[in-house]
Amino acid sequence: MASSDTMQGNRVMEGIHFMLGNYAVVEGAIAAGCDFFAGYPITPANEISERMSQRLPVLGGKFIQSEDELHAIYSVTGASLCGAKAMTATASAGYNYMQEGIGYASAVEIPVVIVDVQRCRGENFATQSDVMQMRWGASGDYEIICLAPSSVQELFDFTVRAFNLAEEYRSPVIVMSETTIALMRERIEIPGQDKIRVFNRKYTELSPENYLPYKADRTGVPEFAPLGKGYGTIYSLNPHDERGSIDWDPDVFEKLYSRITGKITENRDRICRTKAYHLEDAEFAIITYGSEVRPSLDAVEMARNSGIKVGLLKLETVWPVPEKDIRSVAENVKKIMVVEMNIGKYAGEIERLSTGQSQVVRITKNRGIVHAPEEIYKAIKEVCL
Repeated sequence: MASSDTMQGNRVMEGIHFMLGNYAVVEGAIAAGCDFFAGYPITPANEISERMSQRLPVLGGKFIQSEDELHAIYSVTGASLCGAKAMTATASAGYNYMQEGIGYASAVEIPVVIVDVQRCRGENFATQSDVMQMRWGASGDYEIICLAPSSVQELFDFTVRAFNLAEEYRSPVIVMSETTIALMRERIEIPGQDKIRVFNRKYTELSPENYLPYKADRTGVPEFAPLGKGYGTIYSLNPHDERGSIDWDPDVFEKLYSRITGKITENRDRICRTKAYHLEDAEFAIITYGSEVRPSLDAVEMARNSGIKVGLLKLETVWPVPEKDIRSVAENVKKIMVVEMNIGKYAGEIERLSTGQSQVVRITKNRGIVHAPEEIYKAIKEVCL
């Protein structure tokens, strides 16, 4: 249960806490301004709904217990169009059911945050098997932003950032959580409200007569229409022109999707974040993300202590792909080892970007448990010696 402090009207729980990962997601969302949540029960994400049901009503927000995942995703898209900062949370099987709504949000450019606490098929064991579905699950041409936290602190920090990115780029943003960190308790520090950057969507100042809901400036992101002011915007999944009118014309269709995808890809360098460890003199490198960062860092230290010059590139953004940083690693090391908790999915992206530069070796595990440092260290010795 939440502490008595959380039941008070404190939007930002400033201070040092020993907190469950799923609770850190909630606190990050609320600190970023979340005022609407809809979700359907599913383990191991239920603590997010539980805490949201306690926190949001006290703060004047809305919590909805959905009847299923479709209700959840369409509730948050509708709430967002009505001006709310909205979020849902689910786990792998539930994420499957949300694809239609995510595709709608991408096409109509609705800022929402979706937390997917990945689990093995039908069981609450650790995995990263949803990583490709997060990019390619919905129909149609679109880009997605997906963040990969590796600790309870990052579940807070990255959830705040997810809301900011959603608002800035008018796009769904996925927080790629995992059973491992979602159900872990760790020390986290929540800063004061004045130290938390919060980005709010931009509303047009044009009159209803002059406003074009899908006409964007150089950023590629259209401004929203203010609510209740006479703007008759149509939010249709169908191909639509700058007025929002349904218009099946090849040129209109191409222009629309070029802009929807371009607003993400053309801002890739602003969106993508990575973190480098020991890469300055590295002859070999590990590239990994999420909870696999933790044992990988331990294995790198073990390898360094035995004289193997290994570095690590941590992917904090997995979609869009941080191509520049991955290419830079590939150009400067002999071999890259990709550590994943699946059958080897994101490794294909690393191989694509490393072709002709560096050999890529897959270190994968799909047994419902994160790699042990010793397993990765053993693989490093096999690859590098």
